[in-house]
Amino acid sequence: MENNTPQAPKKKSKFLLYFIIILVIATAGLFYYRYYFVFGEGVKAGQLNYFVKKGYLFKTYEGRLIQSGLKPGASGGISSNEFRFSVTEKKVAEVLNKNAGSYLELHYKEYFHTLPWRGTSEFVVDSVVSVKPVNNLGNY
Repeated sequence: MENNTPQAPKKKSKFLLYFIIILVIATAGLFYYRYYFVFGEGVKAGQLNYFVKKGYLFKTYEGRLIQSGLKPGASGGISSNEFRFSVTEKKVAEVLNKNAGSYLELHYKEYFHTLPWRGTSEFVVDSVVSVKPVNNLGNY
C-alpha cells in the first residue's frame, strides 16, 4: 500500500515557493522597466528660462529651457517651445544656477515615469554640454 499524502503538501509548498520567486522577479523587472530603464537620451538646446529647487518632502531641481522656433498650440494658436526637465546631480544644478538666461546645450535621459526623489519630469538632465552667453540688450 502506497501512501501519497506526505508528498502532496511537499509538492504544493515547492510550487508555491517557485511561484513567489517568479512573481518577485517579474515585479522587480517591471519596476525597473517603468522607473529606471532609460527610454531615450539626447541633447536639447535653448535659453534657460526657469530653474528652481522645490518640493515638500524631496527637494528637486526643476527647469525650463526655451527652444528656438515656434510650435503650434493646442487650440490652433502658436506657443513657445519649452523643454521641462529635472536635475538630480548638485554639480549640474550649480552650473545651471550660474548660467540663467544663457544659451545652453543640455544632455538628458528620458524615463517612462517619474520618481519623487528624481523630480517631476520624465526628462532628467545629467550634464551641460555647452554654455553660450546671450546678449539681448541691443535687440529691443
